Amino acid sequence: MNTLNISDENAYKALMKKDPQYEGLFFAAIRTTGIFCRPTCRARKPKKENVEFFQTAKEAMANGYRPCKICHPLEYPDEIIPEIKSLLNEIEQNPSQKITDYKLAERGIDPSRIRRWFIKNHGMTFHAYQRMFRINNALKNIQKGDKVIEAALEAGYESLSGFQHTFKRTISKNPSESKSGNVLSFERISTPLGPMIVIGSDEGIYLLEFTDRRMLETELKQLEKSFKSAILPGTNKHIKALKDQLSEYFDGRRKHFDVPLVIFGTEFQKKAWNALLKIPYGKTRSYKIQAETIGHPKAVRAVGTANGCNRIAIVIPCHRVIGENGKLTGYGGGLWRKQWLLDHEVSNLSRA
Repeated sequence: MNTLNISDENAYKALMKKDPQYEGLFFAAIRTTGIFCRPTCRARKPKKENVEFFQTAKEAMANGYRPCKICHPLEYPDEIIPEIKSLLNEIEQNPSQKITDYKLAERGIDPSRIRRWFIKNHGMTFHAYQRMFRINNALKNIQKGDKVIEAALEAGYESLSGFQHTFKRTISKNPSESKSGNVLSFERISTPLGPMIVIGSDEGIYLLEFTDRRMLETELKQLEKSFKSAILPGTNKHIKALKDQLSEYFDGRRKHFDVPLVIFGTEFQKKAWNALLKIPYGKTRSYKIQAETIGHPKAVRAVGTANGCNRIAIVIPCHRVIGENGKLTGYGGGLWRKQWLLDHEVSNLSRA
């Protein structure tokens, strides 16, 4: 099995049972048919020796497998199970509560399964996620003018010293030192092309990337350094708006995004990214034409590099730039995603 924390035996058992608890944790690729499926696929089940497992749809496609036409593994392959959806909504509605392993077990939910999901999708345990969400909420309240003690109590802390210790460990500064500056919140979004991470504040959207992008960790560090702010689990009006607009985009009902963007980079990069925003939905432009558009006709390679540094995928549509010969070149999310996005826009171009 490729890069999975689940054994082949357990994955095969889940595939036989069509177990929805394993949705998003692996894909089953069938050697005899050349297709790959979700764990809950209704198709006839293969023999164990004819199956290999992958963590992502990208890995399955890179190994020559085609998506199954029955279970459509590219359509929200990481869709989270209802229990986790419920937990995320619960935390968002009431950040101060603490959902313990005991409380999870009382609800009939396996705490270890929840822990694995959060580590896989957020790089932290469920309890760490809750703690950071509470700190994020407290930070927002402090910056709105609340006293530190008020923010601590609102976040569910009974001890001010405990709150201050956790706050400093998370934010790298004391609560009283954090009254100015942005609060950068991140949320994970399910899409037909795999999970994405969105980062935003009350100012707008800073980042939208596929979670398997190789440069993602570097981009997150650049954000923290540039804006002198920790990136914590949370949400805001702009993240919520972007989630709705992305859903409409993938449904073929939206051709333009209107969420505010926070674009930072060199002047050349900003020119290149602004030029991307002017490429119409369902159309493509060569790197050469993009370079001419921004007044640097000889800077074709530099334009390509700038596009590669775009931190707001899809909304700033670098997927619409192709080689002068019409071939697809360069895309941080992978050429297979670039092709999918272009095909998707062309097929929905005539929709109102």
